Amino acid sequence: MEKNFPHIFFLVLVLLVSAAFVGLIGEFMMGIFWAIILTILFHNMYDRLTVRLKGKSNLAAALTMLFILLIVILPVLFIGSSLVSESIYYYDKVESGEIDLQGTIEDIRSSIPMNLEVLEKYGLNLDKAKDGLNDIITNGSQMAASQALTFTQNFFKFFLQFAVMLYVLFFFLRDGKQLIEGIIWVLPIGDEKERALIRRFESVARATVKGSLLVAILQGVIGGILFWAVGIPAAMLWGVVMIFLSLLPIGSTIVWLPAALILIFQGAVAKGGVVLVIGSLVIGLADNILRPRLVGQDTKMPDYLILLATLGGISWFGISGFVIGPIIAALFITVWQMMGKEFGE
Repeated sequence: MEKNFPHIFFLVLVLLVSAAFVGLIGEFMMGIFWAIILTILFHNMYDRLTVRLKGKSNLAAALTMLFILLIVILPVLFIGSSLVSESIYYYDKVESGEIDLQGTIEDIRSSIPMNLEVLEKYGLNLDKAKDGLNDIITNGSQMAASQALTFTQNFFKFFLQFAVMLYVLFFFLRDGKQLIEGIIWVLPIGDEKERALIRRFESVARATVKGSLLVAILQGVIGGILFWAVGIPAAMLWGVVMIFLSLLPIGSTIVWLPAALILIFQGAVAKGGVVLVIGSLVIGLADNILRPRLVGQDTKMPDYLILLATLGGISWFGISGFVIGPIIAALFITVWQMMGKEFGE
């Protein structure tokens, strides 16, 4: 016991100091996390620029960051601010009665060429649908408006996170390989396992962002443009909703399909048909065609696990959870596979 006491004491000291350090930088963990994700996605670009610039790593990192800022960050900020503005705008219209949701349901009721008793027989009650639609849109718009107020109140905190992300991103791009080697050298579980875990983290992060996010953005953009073209109000708002739903296995069908049916029931058969055709052939098939190529077969997980991990990640970490959740699930699977190989016999 006396011989092991210095080692045990030192291990406890390392754990306590590490916990204190994590608590110290805890407010900036999301900024650091997204700096890591962006480094994974754009490190190959940094390497190519470093070669072309003959080893000028600082300049290569700065140019890579400029590209990320112009191509990724600024468009996301623009879409986010536009979404908030549009949510507040339509929330005010619903509150003032300028947009009559109940009247829309009544129009659908009068235009359906079917006895309402038949619909109710199958559980389709338009009165309940009217109340439900009113609650969903009103509460959703109200939540977006309150989130806009919260964002305004916490703007300094957001700006600080953003600045930390950019600052850390520069050093991760420039010194990322050395940092990874240092982590592998320090961790005591064996270099082979450590490299396998890091590779798994990188592959799932890259697959989630490049595959899931890009496909979701594509589906949302197409859906938003489609809604705008056929004259559906709040097209940008619905497009962003489709982006979020496309990140989940349920997909964006639950948005564009009811929209197409409502247009058809209202008598706009041509517009409803356009939404139905483009939704089925373009938005629906984009996931099946693009996601396998962007994600890769080796990084996929079962659909039920992706759903649970994504929902749990969003519940724990907010919007960043759609990436963090699958990463944690993938690491969970990986460490248990390692334990099975190690002790299974």
